[in-house]
Amino acid sequence: MDQFSAHLDRGWDLVQRGDTRGAEASARRALEIDPQSPEAFNLLGYVAALEGDPSEAIENYRQAIALDETYLEAMLNAAEVYIHPLGDFDQAVEMCSEALDLAETDEEIIDALLLKFDALLGKGDTQEAAVVIGRVPDGPYKNANHAFLIGRAYYEIGEIDRAAVLIEEAVAREPNHAEGHYYLGLVRDERGDIKGATIAFLRCRQLDLEMAPPSWSLPRELFAKAVERVLASLDAILSRYVRDAIVHVSDVPGMELVADGVDPRALVLLDGLGSPDAPPQTTTRIFVYQRNIERLAGSTDRLEQEIASAFEREITATFLEGDSAQKDKSELN
Repeated sequence: MDQFSAHLDRGWDLVQRGDTRGAEASARRALEIDPQSPEAFNLLGYVAALEGDPSEAIENYRQAIALDETYLEAMLNAAEVYIHPLGDFDQAVEMCSEALDLAETDEEIIDALLLKFDALLGKGDTQEAAVVIGRVPDGPYKNANHAFLIGRAYYEIGEIDRAAVLIEEAVAREPNHAEGHYYLGLVRDERGDIKGATIAFLRCRQLDLEMAPPSWSLPRELFAKAVERVLASLDAILSRYVRDAIVHVSDVPGMELVADGVDPRALVLLDGLGSPDAPPQTTTRIFVYQRNIERLAGSTDRLEQEIASAFEREITATFLEGDSAQKDKSELN
């Protein structure tokens, strides 16, 4: 093996071990040997995405594609970042369309179609997304993750029975697939299997905890300060319901909460709402789940935005929805 290939191989090996800094160093050594290497720029993009720097990731992926306009892997990697965390769905659709023009194998076609489906769903174009998932080649699928992703797609467009078969298959083949167990819980819940859903959600919770946090994850005290900043900046209409609450930060909801029906990937939980016989007026305790917020944010730049959105949704759902809150809702508008 030549020195250039050795640096690239080592870089990808270090990525698998979670050593993003070492992987970046290997990619840059490869670039010293070949400054026009699309493969090295693709690796740098992948590392930047893991480090929570989506703009840097896109810049490197774009450079890789500029050096090799047929570089399918870099196109798919870029599309994934455009979808999440950037939320630039039009760019993602365009990138996926280019990738589909180049895709030859079933696996390449499936990868591109699944990403295009996610981008279209992100745009709110459910009808076109359903058309795209209908183009996926028939199984069986060699890749268990493909079975899951296709099943997840069917779940998202409401085809629960088709989703269930594929998600059950994926989890059976990969028992430690956290996303698989989460969607298995959703499918079972849709079908009224509360016990089965709870088992799946508890397994998802455990697997989420076993997974290493992202390399850009904030120390708990800094995350808590970010939560405080968000609470201090809330709209006055929302703030009055939570301003006296004690805030607790945890990784994920406790297993007893999940067993009682709380989503294992909940972002925020308001507690201490007063008498069950009276409409809630304020909350005395707030639980914020750092791992779940970070998964949704995808980078430090979006962290406070996701915390704020989570508070707005939860406060509105708890205090402002329903006939008794029409005045407050009109004030918000």
